[in-house]
Amino acid sequence: MKRSIKIAVAAAIALSSTSAFATNGDHLIGLGAKARGMGGVGIGMSHGAESALANPAMITTVKGTEISFGGTIFMPKVSANMGAGYTDSASDMSMIPEVSIASKISDNFYMGVGMWGTAGMGVDYRDQTGFTSNMNMVTNLQLMQFGLPMAYKMSSFSLGVTPIIQYGALDINYKTDTNGDNVLENYGAGVAQDLAFGYTVGASLDMGDLTLGAVYKSAIEMEYKGQLSSATAPFAAMGIFPGTMSDKLEQPVEQGVGASYKMGGSTVAVDYKQIKWAEAKGYKDFGWDNQNVLAVGYEYAGEGFAFRLGYNHAKNPIKDSGAMTLAQAGAAAGAKYNTNSPTQAQMMPFFGGNAMNMFNLLGFPATVESHYTVGGSFDLSKTTSLDLAYVYVPETTTTLMTMPNMAGPSDMSTSVKHSQSGLSVQVNYNF
Repeated sequence: MKRSIKIAVAAAIALSSTSAFATNGDHLIGLGAKARGMGGVGIGMSHGAESALANPAMITTVKGTEISFGGTIFMPKVSANMGAGYTDSASDMSMIPEVSIASKISDNFYMGVGMWGTAGMGVDYRDQTGFTSNMNMVTNLQLMQFGLPMAYKMSSFSLGVTPIIQYGALDINYKTDTNGDNVLENYGAGVAQDLAFGYTVGASLDMGDLTLGAVYKSAIEMEYKGQLSSATAPFAAMGIFPGTMSDKLEQPVEQGVGASYKMGGSTVAVDYKQIKWAEAKGYKDFGWDNQNVLAVGYEYAGEGFAFRLGYNHAKNPIKDSGAMTLAQAGAAAGAKYNTNSPTQAQMMPFFGGNAMNMFNLLGFPATVESHYTVGGSFDLSKTTSLDLAYVYVPETTTTLMTMPNMAGPSDMSTSVKHSQSGLSVQVNYNF
C-alpha cells in the first residue's frame, strides 16, 4: 500500500521539474486560486471545496457537490553571492497541482477528498563555475498532501477535520574542498522519500454578515534517509558540528484564527496564524524562528464575477545562527582551552553558526516577507467557473556571515536576493 501511494504521488510531483519556493517559510501562502487572490486568507472565510486544508469546517458552505482543480505556475528568482558576485539559481519555475472535491452528504454532514502541492523550496547552482559557483549547491524539497475533509454543521456552528497523508521528497547536493587539496568533493545521497500522517482540525461560527474561524494543523514528522546526515557529515568531520544531523525534517504545527465580514457585495477577511518552525525537528536545528503570519483580503462579488485583492506578511524565519568572526572564535577557544594562541582545530567547533548560515542562505533561502495578490472569478456557465490569481513578492536581500577566513584578515559573508511571482488557474464545477 505504501509503495503504491509513493508511485502515485511521484507521478503527480513529476509535473514539477524544479523546486517550488513557497512563501511563508517553505509553505504556500494559500491553496487554491481564491485564497491566493486574497493574500492566503481562508481560516475565517469559506472558499468551498478549496477550504479542506485551510479550515475544513468551511466546506459546509458547499450546496451540492463542488469539484475544483488547477495549479500554480511558480516563478522564484534567487541569486547568491559568497563574496565574488551574484549568481542566479536555475531553479526558477515549477508547476504545483491542486484538486479539491467536497459534497453535501446530508443536512448536517459534509465530506470530500483532495490532493494538494503544499510546500517546497530549492536552488540549482550545478552549472556554475569558479568563485561564483556557490558550492554548486542543488537542493529540492517537495511536499504533497492527500486529505479526506469531513465536517459537521449544527445550526450556525461547524466543526471539521481533515486526516492527511503527506508525501515528501528531499535532495541535497553540493561540492566543497574538505581536504585542503584544491579538489572539490561531491556530497549528496540522491533523492530520499517518505510518507507520514497528520491532520487539520477547524471550527467556524456563522453569525450572518460576520464569520469567525479557528484552525490547528498537526506537526508531520518526515525522515529523508541520508539527506541531512550526508550534507552535514563533512562539517562534523572537521569539528564544526559536534555530530552529523538527524535525517528528520518535521513540517511544523500551525495554529490560527480568522474572520470575515460581508457588506453587500464586498467581503473583508483577516487571518492570523503562527507557524512553529522553532519547535520542528530539522528546522529548529537550522535555527529557524517561528513565523507570525498576517493575511488580509478583499473580495467584491457581482453577477457572474468576483474581484479579489490581498496582502500577506510574515517575517523571514532565517536568523543569524550565531556566526563568529575569526577573532571571536579565537577568543572563545582561548578561554575554553586556557591559551593565548588556540590552534585551528581548537577553533573549529565555534564555527557551527557560520555553517548553519551557509546552508540556510545557499540551500534553503526562505527569506521573502511581503506578498501582494490580485485575483478574480468568472462564471463560464451555470455550473462552471474559472478562478485566476497572481502573487507578487518584492525582492529581499539577506546577508549573514558564513565563513571565517583562516588565511587572511577578513571574514566572508553571503548575501541572497530573493523575489517571487506566481500565476494560479483553477476550474470549478458545481452540481
